[in-house]
Amino acid sequence: MDFSIILENIGIYFEGLRTTLILVSTSLLLGLMIAIPLAVLRTSKNYLIQAPIRAFVYFFRGTPLLVQMFIIYYGFGQFEAIKASFVWFFFKEAWFCALFAFTLNTAAYTTEIIRGSIEATPHGEVEAARAAGMSRLLMLRRIVLPSAFRRALPQYSNEIIFMLHGSSLASVITIVDITGAARIINSRFYSPYEAFLTAAAFYMTLTFITVFLLKKLEGRWFAHLRPQTTSNAPKKV
Repeated sequence: MDFSIILENIGIYFEGLRTTLILVSTSLLLGLMIAIPLAVLRTSKNYLIQAPIRAFVYFFRGTPLLVQMFIIYYGFGQFEAIKASFVWFFFKEAWFCALFAFTLNTAAYTTEIIRGSIEATPHGEVEAARAAGMSRLLMLRRIVLPSAFRRALPQYSNEIIFMLHGSSLASVITIVDITGAARIINSRFYSPYEAFLTAAAFYMTLTFITVFLLKKLEGRWFAHLRPQTTSNAPKKV
């Protein structure tokens, strides 16, 4: 294997890294913003409120991300109503189609993660908030959602990693992310091992950094659950 071709063309990988980071971070942020209100509404006992959210979640969790991206990228252009409207300005771009698919996909998974965490809120916390005279909105903002976010963090950490790895599918619709960079190198020099091993190294590095930061965040959020050591404890003689 000759990795000199990688060193000579490393700029393509860094450009792909930039695209991957922007695509993943933006889709995760937008997906989280969509998922929070959907998760709250998903806990409603009103079936008319639940039904459309359940249908949305079921579709995006029940179909592969690649199929969703193909439907958006190739399918939307088949409708004249879309091509004649202002939204075609966005959907004619591959980058926006990938962002749209990733955002909806992660929003569906995150909705279920947060919903489960909300429903797992200890009943005592809710009763204490009600006894303090909090309104439902205030209780959600100060008690339920902060508590739910702590419980949801380990599962949401997995969703972040899955989204990072799933972003490699963006290369199939002409986006030059990390995998797209590897495909360019392979097509130019016919060196699949060097090209894709380098891409794997980039993904592994991103994964390790992400896991490290999330573990730090978990340690900070769950610090109150760790056993406290007291310096005033009597020493054994």
